[in-house]
Amino acid sequence: MLRFGILSTAKIGRELVVPAIQDAENCVVTAIASRDLSKAREMADRFSVPHAFGSYEDMLASDLIDAVYIPLPTSQHVEWTIKAANAGKHVLCEKPIALKAAEIDALIEARDRNKVLVSEAYMVTYSPVWRKVRSLLAEGAIGKLRHVQGAFTYYNRDAGNMRNKPELGGGGLPDIGVYPTISTRFATGKEPLRVQANTDRDPEFGTDIYSSVRADFGDFELSFYISTQLAARQIMVFHGDKGFIEVKSPFNADRYGAEELELTNQNHSQSQLFRFQDARQYKLEAEAFSRAAKGEKEDVVTLESSVNNQKLIDAIYRASEKDGWEPV
Repeated sequence: MLRFGILSTAKIGRELVVPAIQDAENCVVTAIASRDLSKAREMADRFSVPHAFGSYEDMLASDLIDAVYIPLPTSQHVEWTIKAANAGKHVLCEKPIALKAAEIDALIEARDRNKVLVSEAYMVTYSPVWRKVRSLLAEGAIGKLRHVQGAFTYYNRDAGNMRNKPELGGGGLPDIGVYPTISTRFATGKEPLRVQANTDRDPEFGTDIYSSVRADFGDFELSFYISTQLAARQIMVFHGDKGFIEVKSPFNADRYGAEELELTNQNHSQSQLFRFQDARQYKLEAEAFSRAAKGEKEDVVTLESSVNNQKLIDAIYRASEKDGWEPV
């Protein structure tokens, strides 16, 4: 069993990732760390975790853990990923792992020097829904792919939420803009060449709250919009000359609808609905990461892929400041 330490008591860890690790077949949570020992003990007791630490440094120095999961605010991801790698721990870090593509170079260096696994936690790439999309595209189920369309929105104007704090790495593109990009890249195996974009910022918070994006992948285009101040919606559609694939609730199926996709042919005379009951993508992510950490062959998100995804997000910000195309 790969022994995980959890670096903070953040909500995503408490509600989604820690329960998934505890339910996984090949890993377990052994320790919780917080800057407040009482919070670490409270969370450890909740999940029957044997060890609690009152500092991140103490947990990283411990031989009780083999790997860390990092759900800290985005602005702290690079710092603590490097510290964990330097402590000889494998690292599963929440997305985005960095706020600039250039920052990931230091993570690659730390990974290679310490001979550990470092992976960005894009749970969608482990989902059977997205693996089915990838296989359908590869087998030509919709013919020649011409356009990918997507949306990811929610409404949040809580001034105390980290998503609305620029100093913590808040903003719509870091939080949810990364999902249409990673899922399109994962499903198609293609990389974008250039991008156009419009982005609006909240006058009070200073964070980006809406972006409309057009990305040129050469053989096809990706167009999507994201917002942190619109009614909640998720959708991804892959449109080809022989049909299209609609992913109904592509990123957070438990909150936005059923885990399913629909394949429709050219003239709508035939459609197939693929349902995935309780796919549990966070559990699958933990198990795949654990296998890879033990040296088994496994398809996990590499830092090299993270660089390419962040390059697109960086380009969207640049494109939002100009008219016309911006190279990725």
